[in-house]
Amino acid sequence: MLDREVPVTKKIKKVALVGSPNSGKTTLYNWLTNSNFKTVNYPGATVEFAYGNVNPALGSDLIFIDTPGVYSFQPKSRDEEVAMDAIYNNSVFGEVDGLIIVVDGTQLERHLLLAQQALETGFPFLLVLTMRDILQKANIELHKEILEKEFGARVVFFDGMLGQGLQDVILESANLKKTLSIEKASKWNDQKSEQLSARRQVLATRSLPNCEKKTFRHQTDQVDSLLLHPVFGLIFFFALMTVLFSSIYWAAAPFMDWIDQGFSWTAQTVLEKFPDQLWAEFFANGILTSFSAVLVFVPQIFILFFGVGLLESSGYLARAATLIDRPLAKIGLSGRSFVPLLSGFACAIPALMATRNLSSKRDRLITQLVIPLMACSARLPVYALLIGFLFPESPLFAGLALATLYLGALVIGAVASAILNRMIAKDQSGYFMMELPLYRLPKMSVILTQCFQRTKAYVKRAGPAIFIFAVVIWFATNFPKSEIHEQQLQQSYAGRAGQVIEPLFKPMGVDWRVGVGLISAFAAREVFVSSLAVVFQAANDDEATQQEALISQMHQARNSDGELIFTISSVIGLSIFFMIALQCMTTVAMMQRESNSWKLAIVQLIVFNGVAYALAVAVVQGLRSFGVA
Repeated sequence: MLDREVPVTKKIKKVALVGSPNSGKTTLYNWLTNSNFKTVNYPGATVEFAYGNVNPALGSDLIFIDTPGVYSFQPKSRDEEVAMDAIYNNSVFGEVDGLIIVVDGTQLERHLLLAQQALETGFPFLLVLTMRDILQKANIELHKEILEKEFGARVVFFDGMLGQGLQDVILESANLKKTLSIEKASKWNDQKSEQLSARRQVLATRSLPNCEKKTFRHQTDQVDSLLLHPVFGLIFFFALMTVLFSSIYWAAAPFMDWIDQGFSWTAQTVLEKFPDQLWAEFFANGILTSFSAVLVFVPQIFILFFGVGLLESSGYLARAATLIDRPLAKIGLSGRSFVPLLSGFACAIPALMATRNLSSKRDRLITQLVIPLMACSARLPVYALLIGFLFPESPLFAGLALATLYLGALVIGAVASAILNRMIAKDQSGYFMMELPLYRLPKMSVILTQCFQRTKAYVKRAGPAIFIFAVVIWFATNFPKSEIHEQQLQQSYAGRAGQVIEPLFKPMGVDWRVGVGLISAFAAREVFVSSLAVVFQAANDDEATQQEALISQMHQARNSDGELIFTISSVIGLSIFFMIALQCMTTVAMMQRESNSWKLAIVQLIVFNGVAYALAVAVVQGLRSFGVA
């Protein structure tokens, strides 16, 4: 992953940042290069290295490389292999000129291992100590001169919140010079490991006098006693997710109204100024209606990203990883699978790429097969519409329903993983190491920037599919023209084709119009919402927004037998279908790429959609048999 296009020459010094996960390495990189890479509190989030020129405003000419978080120069996982490749022989500029070893001052004894190993490589390096503010709050002074004497390297303090020490980092990086031949760190025997471990303990004690008496982790440990409790921890996690999902509704409501009103005003203005114009009807009732139906949910997506970003930056999601490690082990996965599975709640594409980090081929395969079941952001507009139909006036119940859908995705994924665990032969399991960071106040500017970038990426990805299907569906529902207006939809191309496939969707409690939406969703799940808006002709009026108009149409829509289409049972069935169905063709292509098997990707596509359809039908018919409409 390249941070940006930068001219690389032998004259420009290249410096690699090396550090353990949660050491503050990527935060330092962001300050140095003025980039906005995500800083997360769990290992394995970075699978490829990034590089960029130093921020021009800082007045230097250096290239910095952000490597994946590592625990050792002896690679034991894919991310550590990538880090070593980036240092010794990367594909862009070969070997780097120097290293910045980023060390968390509150984890000094453990993190100095990388400095000891860096000594053996011959690379000139700079020690950058982070988390000094936490030490100062505990009235602990870190004596850097002791470390400078021990390693023969300059030591610089850096504050990731305020950027203090940044100029010193750049100045000392520019002064790094190779004087020795470069070698790879040797593998230590047990005796040497014990000696160097004891040496690190002595260094930590001398550099942080009285540290044990002033436990800066006291408050963190107190909080963890509750949040990491096997019972109360899970209860808190679910309660927190419920609050987050509820806020997606009530906090986003005014922004959704503004977007809806903006699109509605534009569409109404176009129709009034150009009456009886075919192009105006197409633009207003086709293009604007389609985009409005999806973009109105962008505030909810932004709030979801923002909430997750807060949890990540504060350090809480690292605790979630430890909570889920044991349950994952029971269904055949290691705790390391938490990273790609969590990524799947944003998008399956980067989540599948993140499975490269899994050292166990078996774990990697099971995780790849389960990832499409995670509730990605593309499902959110569909869930929001269906839940809005069921709970139009209750953000709390809507939030509980959304949390249930997300939890349901985890449960179904766990069941699928347990089944695959019995079907796939066991191999040597990969290890999982987790270092819990201290709780920190999130940096709001970074989180907001990340949310804007991720939301922008979502809109850019969904936009082309929405436009194409807006054109196709509007044309298919408006042509050929019928002399009787009330029969236009039935006599249109979409109506004729839909009535042919209607027997397939009728057991789900819906008619051909919803079936058209389900088929169009295979281009992008969000298109389902815009398809319904066009097919059901959800035009706003002076008293209702477009979203309200669509939900109103859903309440009134009836099939050819005069029965209501959208009922409690059919909406629940649709929710279950979208929870399981694999409708993203890009995900199928990425699955083929990562597994190197078209057969596996196609089987996954068929099985997921077949199971989704069967369960949706079973739930709808089951609820109706119990008298639930």
